[in-house]
Amino acid sequence: MMGLGPRIVAKLAEQGITSPTPIQQKAIPEAMKGRDVMGIAQTGTGKTAAFGLPLIHMLTKTGTSPDPKSVRGLILAPTRELAKQILDNLRAYSEGTHLKIGLVVGGASINPQIHRLQKGTDLLVATPGRLIDLLDRKAVRLDQTRFLVLDEADQMLDLGFIHALRRIAPLLPKQRQTMLFSATMPKQMTEIAGAYLTDPVRIEVAPPGKPAEKIDQSVYFVEQSAKPALLIEFLDTHRDELALVFARTKHGAERLMKAVERAGFAAGSIHGNKSQGQRDRALRAFREGELRVLVATDVAARGLDIPDVRHVYNYDLPNVPDNYVHRIGRTARAGRDGRAIAFCAPPEMSELRSIEKTMGRKIPVRGGECWEPVREQAPKAPSKRRRSRRPAKRIAA
Repeated sequence: MMGLGPRIVAKLAEQGITSPTPIQQKAIPEAMKGRDVMGIAQTGTGKTAAFGLPLIHMLTKTGTSPDPKSVRGLILAPTRELAKQILDNLRAYSEGTHLKIGLVVGGASINPQIHRLQKGTDLLVATPGRLIDLLDRKAVRLDQTRFLVLDEADQMLDLGFIHALRRIAPLLPKQRQTMLFSATMPKQMTEIAGAYLTDPVRIEVAPPGKPAEKIDQSVYFVEQSAKPALLIEFLDTHRDELALVFARTKHGAERLMKAVERAGFAAGSIHGNKSQGQRDRALRAFREGELRVLVATDVAARGLDIPDVRHVYNYDLPNVPDNYVHRIGRTARAGRDGRAIAFCAPPEMSELRSIEKTMGRKIPVRGGECWEPVREQAPKAPSKRRRSRRPAKRIAA
């Protein structure tokens, strides 16, 4: 299959993967030729395999062990959750090979990570901040890194990782293969592509801003104060199915999770105030069905692959329109059907219009009436009547 080794193909078949997705079909052959690749595809389209399988194929042909503290292939991801998921996928693809695949992310003790890097690593999945910490401690070296992958590169820009990338780049060999994968292509991506990639082949399999076709989308116009009751009403109609609920803020997500719990649902939350251990446990429980409802901020909008999520609720509409597409992309994974419901309060009308403009389509209205745009009143013109300069008359007591 596309030039991949028979062991890899057999391992994929064991996992039920027998035919490539569009991004895999186009990216893997180019990567196998050693080309730099810029891949643009929505979440849930199989980007991890598109870069992971060629890396595993090429690294398994190396007959020697990596030097101490060295890294042969580096994959940078913007969030801990996405990095952990990439690691799990790579280990599944490479099972039975000699490859050493490691993970370094923030929110976990750094000393065990330093210890694991001592003997060298074939493939290292990392978040930029933690990698820089390890570089500063001289716990890892990148002078032998032959492969570099930037996954969800647009989100790295959103999270301000461009400065970290500029620090990491000079430590890598100039002669290397680089692959960049992104769901959207903002203007700043040109800078990253020019700085990191050499004569890349550009592969775009879906227009940015286009959600999966099998997602049934709808919007309900509802006052902010009425959102909790409406959410509980919806959740009650599918108690045995997994639902992912997106809130805008960390505190709002935690309050909403507790309200859902009080309504009798097995619920959890992930957001920036949770430790990495708490986030991992919540995701594991959600994936295994112990939790039926997971309330999250946008930390969960990218890359998380939980195939059985049937319902996504945009309890709060996102400020960044592209994040709406990433959020609802958590359902309808791997060809399944899914449902995405958005709640829109009066102050969120501008967010809704921006989302619809980005997608190039209207979201069907299934409840409530569209709010009228809030128009700011023009300031009143100052009165032209001249004020009298005579002092006001005193009124006798």
